[in-house]
Amino acid sequence: FDVQIVGALALDDRQIAEMQTGEGKTLVATLPATLNALVGKVHVVTVNDYLARRDRQWMGPIYEFLGLTVGLLQDGMDPADRKIAYAADITYGTNNQFGFDYLRDNMVLTSDRKVQGSLDFAIVDEIDNILIDEARTPLIISGSAAEALDRYRKFAALSRRFRQDVDFEIDEESRRLTLTDSGIHKAEQALSVENLFTPEHQETLHHIETALRSLHLFHKEQHYIVKDGRVMIVDDFTGRLMPDRR
Repeated sequence: FDVQIVGALALDDRQIAEMQTGEGKTLVATLPATLNALVGKVHVVTVNDYLARRDRQWMGPIYEFLGLTVGLLQDGMDPADRKIAYAADITYGTNNQFGFDYLRDNMVLTSDRKVQGSLDFAIVDEIDNILIDEARTPLIISGSAAEALDRYRKFAALSRRFRQDVDFEIDEESRRLTLTDSGIHKAEQALSVENLFTPEHQETLHHIETALRSLHLFHKEQHYIVKDGRVMIVDDFTGRLMPDRR
C-alpha cells in the first residue's frame, strides 16, 4: 500500500511516522530495516519483551528470505547469548535491554567483553511511549543486590522519622519533595555527616529524598503493585502495568 511505502521512506529518512491501527507499521519497519542492514547493524526497539519476541517471529522469515540474520534480546539472557543476538544483522529488543547493555558495555575492563557492537541504525516502535513516558525513568546500574537491599532498608527506616511540613515539604502539583533546614539537620545528625551537600554525600542525599518520595508519593495499588514477588510500576497516563520499567 502507498501509506506503507511512505511510512518506510519517512523512517529511512530518520523521521517519525505516525500510522493508524491496521496500516501495518510492524511490516513497514522491515523495509528501512532491510535497507540499512545492508550497510550496518539495525536495532528494532519495542516497548516490552512480548512484542520484541512476536515481531521477531512474524518478520524474521522476511529477513531470512533476503539472506539477513535476525537476533532477539530477552530478559534473563546471559552475556554470551546477548553477544550472539547483537551479531545478527537485525536485532529486536526493548529500550531497557538496549539501554542497560549500553551501560554495561561502558563498564567492562576489556573490549572483548562488550556485547552490543556498533550502533548504526535504530527503529523505535511506539516512540511516544519510549522517548516521553519511559524517558522519565532513568536507567541506573546499581551495586550488588545484598548491599543495595541493606542500604534501602536503612534509608527507609530513617525516612519514617521525618515529619511532613517540618522536615520536608511536598508540592502536590509537581509531585516534588524538598527537605527543609530541619530535615537536613536531622539527616546529618542521624548519619553523622557534617555537610550533606558536599560531593561525597550526594548519593546519601539522593537516597534520603528517594526514600521519602517512596513513602509519601507512591502508594500501593495506585502507583505500583506487587506481583509474584516483584514490584511493577503502574503507568500514570494509561493505568497499565509496566513490567519492564525498573
